[in-house]
Amino acid sequence: MASPTRSVRAFVVALSACAAVLLTGCAAEVSGTAVAISGASIPTTTTPPRTTTSSPTPDIDEGGSVDIDVEIGQCVELGGTVENATVANATCGSPQSNYVVFAKTPTSAECPPDADQYYYETYFDIEQGALCLDIDWIVGGCMDLVGEFAQRVDCATPGADTRRVVTILQGTTSVDDCPDPALYGFEKDSRNFVVCVEKL
Repeated sequence: MASPTRSVRAFVVALSACAAVLLTGCAAEVSGTAVAISGASIPTTTTPPRTTTSSPTPDIDEGGSVDIDVEIGQCVELGGTVENATVANATCGSPQSNYVVFAKTPTSAECPPDADQYYYETYFDIEQGALCLDIDWIVGGCMDLVGEFAQRVDCATPGADTRRVVTILQGTTSVDDCPDPALYGFEKDSRNFVVCVEKL
């Protein structure tokens, strides 16, 4: 439970896609007990291998303080609501994991602009630290983007806005490099890769 003077926030930031912006939102500061997310369909089969999204850009680990102990490259389960977010450690590629930490910064404003999400905590309305997050995409796996946070779902029972990852291309920031023109692409300009997905 957050103290009366400590609060948590998560912001949904725009995803760059070849056709449309898929996630947007805003948040207001609150404190208190976070509410768990519900309603996502979680696969029960073995998770497909995860393709890493590392790039030549060095990791950003500039400090800041959040209650969760997580390192760059590790994954989290982000839930609750934008106004009252919860965050917990999760194994990358697992049914619980929906975001991977790619940078840690003193404030959310210092996260690269192509982050899919960021989570930060405040103390007396001053940001103490932020986690810069990408969706934990895995090749062959599916994520539903309809809610406030991306949720891993079973590809056999897709949700309203489910995307399956076809490939993750390193060394490019152009969706035109995706293998099929019908695919969507999420461009990560600051880290030089593209996630090519299809809508189910």
